Amino acid sequence: MAKKFMRSGRDQKIGGVCAGVAHYFDIDPTIVRVIWGVLAFCYGAGVLAYLILWVIAPVSSEY
Repeated sequence: MAKKFMRSGRDQKIGGVCAGVAHYFDIDPTIVRVIWGVLAFCYGAGVLAYLILWVIAPVSSEY
């Protein structure tokens, strides 16, 4: 079965994008949140990427 990226409907702080990315790559969501925060504060690209994924990614009720 192929992996499909979905936002988390349960483990979310804002929109569930970081938890969805963490689940997709099978890593801890805290690591993804820290990396995303660094990208957002240093380069600004993290904010734009987060907003785009928040809008286009479907929500999963499983995780």
